[in-house]
Amino acid sequence: MPTSEPPVSAAVVLSRRELDAALFDLDGVVTRTAQVHAEAWTRLFDAYLASHARPGPFQPFTPEDYQRYVDGRPRLDGIRCFLGSRGLTLPEGSPEDGPETETVRGLGKRKNGYFLEALAQRGVEVFEGAVGLLERLRAAGFRTAVVSASRNCEAVVRAAGLAHLFDARVDGVEAGRLGLPGKPAPDTFLEAARRLGVPPARAVVLEDAQAGVQAGRRGRFGLVLGVRRAGPEGALVRAGADVEVAHLATVKVEEGEP
Repeated sequence: MPTSEPPVSAAVVLSRRELDAALFDLDGVVTRTAQVHAEAWTRLFDAYLASHARPGPFQPFTPEDYQRYVDGRPRLDGIRCFLGSRGLTLPEGSPEDGPETETVRGLGKRKNGYFLEALAQRGVEVFEGAVGLLERLRAAGFRTAVVSASRNCEAVVRAAGLAHLFDARVDGVEAGRLGLPGKPAPDTFLEAARRLGVPPARAVVLEDAQAGVQAGRRGRFGLVLGVRRAGPEGALVRAGADVEVAHLATVKVEEGEP
C-alpha cells in the first residue's frame, strides 16, 4: 500500500559513472514497518520494566531509547543493549525458549509476536519515493540489494510486492546462517556487495538508523546516504552519513558509463 511523500527538489545525485550498486535498509527506508517495530519494542519493554521496577519513578521505553539501543540492530542485540542501559541483565536462554520465558531469546520471540500481530492487522506500507528510486536505479543499470537485521525481511518484501526490485537479500536469517555480526558492524553490507559482485567503494548505502549508517561508514562504502524519517536534523550525518535527506524523491539518478 504505497503512501505519498510531499514533492521536493533534488538534493543528491547517484551516477553510474561513480557507483554500480545501491544497498537499501528495509524498515524505515523502503517500508513503513519501522514504526510497527518501534511500537512492538515499546509494548515489550514497558511491560517488562513495569514488572521489574526498581525503586523510584517508572521510566518507560522512549523513542530515544529506540534510536540509540535498538533501531537497526539484530533483535537479540537490541534486547541486550537496552536492558544493559538500564542496568538489567537476563540469561541468554536457548532457541527452544518460548515467548513467555524470561530470557533474552524469550523476549526476542515475544517482541516478534507483537510485530507479526501488528503487521497482520495493518499490512505493509511502502514509501513511494523509495520504490520510485529503486525503479530509477535499476533502469539506469544499478544493481540493488536489501540489507536488514530483520528475520522477517523476506516476508515483508514479498508482502509489499517488492521482490522483483532486489538482486540480493542479506537479512537476519542469512546473517545468522553465515555467522555475520549485525549492524553497526559492516559485515552484512559487505556480504551484499559481494553477492552483487561490486566493491564497496562502488556502492551506496541507504540507511535511516544510526547503527546502519555507522556500518556503512565502517565498510568504506562509496557513499553513505542517511534517510531521516525521524529524529533531529543532522543526527545521521553526525553518526557517519555523507549526506542526509528527508525524502528519497529528492535523489536524482544519472546514467552513464561506469
